[in-house]
Amino acid sequence: MHNDYSDKIINKKIIHQLISFTIKLKKVMQNYLDETGVFHSQHRLLMFISHNPDVSQNAIARSMDVSPATVAVSLKKLEKGGYIKREMNEEDNRLNKIIITRKGNEVAKQSREILESADQKVFEGFTEDEKATLSVLLQKLNDNLARMEEEIKLKKRKDLTR
Repeated sequence: MHNDYSDKIINKKIIHQLISFTIKLKKVMQNYLDETGVFHSQHRLLMFISHNPDVSQNAIARSMDVSPATVAVSLKKLEKGGYIKREMNEEDNRLNKIIITRKGNEVAKQSREILESADQKVFEGFTEDEKATLSVLLQKLNDNLARMEEEIKLKKRKDLTR
């Protein structure tokens, strides 16, 4: 039988484990992905572009939930490195299509292989049932966090209208 104190301890332990897992995963993935020669923030962007051909800079910013200026800086670095190129939109000169180059596609392919291998290593020793259970539990956590985000947004809107 659990009391409030042991529940709090378990909750803190689980949250600590999740944070620790996230930090370790990020470090490990960055070490693996360093092989590609592309920095972390640029890597995420390059992978997004590889999955969304001819995407616009504004669409990237919206989808990745970052400012257009942040995207512009990373795109400039990717372009300078020869991973992407930009083409003017013929209907609207203010819009650029972002096109991945052969070099960019090679890095994206290498990255997918690295990620696939890392995924297998992370889940080594897990049964399909364990992975399915973990997925359900993590989805519950995610749903709770999404509700909390909504509450925060609503509170901020109310505070702004006062």
